[in-house]
Amino acid sequence: MKRIYTITFLTCLIITAVFIGCFEYLNMSGHRDHLKVGFIYDNDESTSYTYNFSLAKDAVELKYGDRVEIVTCSNVLDDEMEEPLRNLANEGCDIIFFNGYSKKVIELAPEYPETEFCQVSYMDMNNVSVPSNYHTFKGEAYQGRYVSGIAAGMKIQQMIDEGIITENEAVVGFVAAFPDSEVISGYTAFLLGVRSIVPQAVMQVSYTHTWSSYALEKSAAERLIDGGCVIISQHTDTIGPAIACEDASEKNIKVYFVGWGQSMSEVAPGTSLVTTRICWEPYVISAVDALMSYKTIESKLSARVFGNDATAGFENGWVEMMDLNQAIAPVGTQEAMDRAIDQFKKGNGDFVFKGSYTGVSQSDPSKTIDLNNGYTENERSSYPLFDYVLDDVITVVE
Repeated sequence: MKRIYTITFLTCLIITAVFIGCFEYLNMSGHRDHLKVGFIYDNDESTSYTYNFSLAKDAVELKYGDRVEIVTCSNVLDDEMEEPLRNLANEGCDIIFFNGYSKKVIELAPEYPETEFCQVSYMDMNNVSVPSNYHTFKGEAYQGRYVSGIAAGMKIQQMIDEGIITENEAVVGFVAAFPDSEVISGYTAFLLGVRSIVPQAVMQVSYTHTWSSYALEKSAAERLIDGGCVIISQHTDTIGPAIACEDASEKNIKVYFVGWGQSMSEVAPGTSLVTTRICWEPYVISAVDALMSYKTIESKLSARVFGNDATAGFENGWVEMMDLNQAIAPVGTQEAMDRAIDQFKKGNGDFVFKGSYTGVSQSDPSKTIDLNNGYTENERSSYPLFDYVLDDVITVVE
């Protein structure tokens, strides 16, 4: 009888061990051991936009090591991306990230249902039907633009207080790629941040009509400086505007630079005041995490999600301020920036596009806006939609 009990007991132990082993195996099998990840860049890492985006690739490599195989394609123009996209999908990429604005991604995604396609948003995705394996994302850039405008405003106010410029000379210059809502939203938020400190400040905008041209961007910044702008910022991809400010400073011209996407402290150490950037790492890491654990991408995001579109700001680390230059920033600049950041983190961004301003839409001149009623950016889409040039305070120059 004891022998029977012993056998029964051992049998139970074996069954239990098998059950636990199976459970652990099944649990482990809920996570992938390996993932192939593709990145397609519209430029290379010598440009600030692509360099900033490539930091997300670096973050994936750092977190997962040899559990991921990463394949990259650089300098892929929007109208030339079909071939590299197909190549990466055919090579077995489980997920592909693309920082360009090509419509080909959404068109080709249904042909490769085993691959997830994640593209930086380039249009209003509200109510747009997309394939289930197509996703868009972008940080709420207007938040960082507004905060960097506060830093610029603090510097301008210091220049006024010290008699370097008069109140009428509080002019901000902005080197802009295209007159689309993404760019206009950013430079408007930047100016409104400046005007929260210096209410009389105005802005001059010079368009290059290209995302990436060192020569055009530098010459546009030089013209703005020659026109009396004391702060220069940009929504373009090269270091040209920062170099223009540093060159002017060496000629004893008082002008300061506010960066976008990548710190300019090395190339413009004497004039670079502060930089803001969209942080792509939170989305990219979360998307890879989702595939590793067989989850949907959107279920893993710390963000506001609209279908397959996602956005967030300071509150979830999707926007960041970098390299406030304490050597030239006025006392109290960091504190002023922090107060605005705290408001954003609490979910309050409605104060940015608000005030006694009117403007005309650049996509439809028959449309106007009155900001006394306020405007909420990124309310329903990760792509910024404010495309009104404000009357009297913003001038487009050639």
